[in-house]
Amino acid sequence: MDQNLTTSQSQQNDFVVHTFGCKVNTYDGGLIQKNMATNGFKLGIGRLSLDNLDKAKTQIHILNTCAVTAEATKEAVKTIRKIKAQQPFSTIVVTGCAAQVDTGAFENLPGADLVIANSHKGLLPDLLKKHFRGELQQKTFKSNIFKKEELEADGGEEASHTRTFLKIQDGCNSFCSFCIIPYARGKSRSISIAHIVEKVNQVAAEGKKEVVLTGVHIGDYEDNGKNMDDLVEAVLAKTTISRIRLSSLEPIEISDRLLAMYENPRLCAHFHMSIQSADTETLHQMKRKYSENEVEVALHKISKVKDVFVGMDVIAGFPSETEEQFENTYKRLSETPWTRLHVFPYSERSGTRAAIMDQVPHHVRKERAARLRELSLHRFQAEALKQVGNIHQTLILNKASRKAEGLTRNYWPVRLNLSEEKLKELSGREVQVKITGVNFETGEGQLEGVIL
Repeated sequence: MDQNLTTSQSQQNDFVVHTFGCKVNTYDGGLIQKNMATNGFKLGIGRLSLDNLDKAKTQIHILNTCAVTAEATKEAVKTIRKIKAQQPFSTIVVTGCAAQVDTGAFENLPGADLVIANSHKGLLPDLLKKHFRGELQQKTFKSNIFKKEELEADGGEEASHTRTFLKIQDGCNSFCSFCIIPYARGKSRSISIAHIVEKVNQVAAEGKKEVVLTGVHIGDYEDNGKNMDDLVEAVLAKTTISRIRLSSLEPIEISDRLLAMYENPRLCAHFHMSIQSADTETLHQMKRKYSENEVEVALHKISKVKDVFVGMDVIAGFPSETEEQFENTYKRLSETPWTRLHVFPYSERSGTRAAIMDQVPHHVRKERAARLRELSLHRFQAEALKQVGNIHQTLILNKASRKAEGLTRNYWPVRLNLSEEKLKELSGREVQVKITGVNFETGEGQLEGVIL
């Protein structure tokens, strides 16, 4: 116990982190857990079910928020109200991206006790101590995020995760017309290759089998003239962890050099492509830095990687997107190789250029999204059926879910029907699994397998 904790604070120092949003936030959630524990606070029971808060003893709730859509901020506000309704004497700290860009939504919310923006996230434990000692004269802590140089390089995994999310880069210099994230996380800045290699070796020594190299825009990675390809090459050469996975990339970031590295089975044959559209004019309006032809070229190159799984983000009904432009995206996606689409009907985000452009009617956005989701459904089901009979090295996850108990190297979730006892025994281990079928009763289709 930190000797600086007062008696009042020590009686209410159990905390839990509620992380919303992306893999970078998951990494930051792990960092918050680590910093809090180092400063004398005690990690509670993990992410709580909001329906069972009345049964929990957690006194401090830290909301590590997302701001990618206006709905994400509304979700955080709703969560705060629910926690306070069930635990009126708990302390709620709001941090993360929404705290940075939607500060007003929380600083005037009675249920939020402290609002600590990304600019001050590293100071969270100290500010919380001062709050309990009655030393703070303000509720909100925020400054210009573009002046932030600190990268919080020593975070990692949340305690409940089997896999480790390792942040290699933060911030973004792209300023896409629909995106608020540069204003939430600041300019692009990277963690050194040497530090990342050290961290990967550390988590491998702790027994973790998989590390996900993540960031806000990992294609922007730069360390003294070295780029992301150099980083991946170094991690493959200087670490022994069995599974290395990359998070989102853009088409023009897929180099021949990078693709050649996928001949090493430790580099998981899984790509998440943030394309958003496959129409050049729409991409131009989005301020993306590539064309529809570059999307096609990248997908065909990636398809040559053995057993590859390709997921892609696509926005339907972006402002000014015409029916002809949407049909062009639909046609090109119909004719290119990939595995699954993550489709988002465009959602206005205040503070972005797209929010003041000519808007596509909501019903049209929904109709376009529905067509793309149907396209994705048929493609995913067809690709799933191709997996039957295959044998995959599969990581057993530490929590069973409706969808999966295991995750293959190429990102297929697999249901294994393990008992709770067996799941606990095998959690975090990699085993050989034979895919025995696809259960289509679960909607899009669920791979099922048996351990060999």
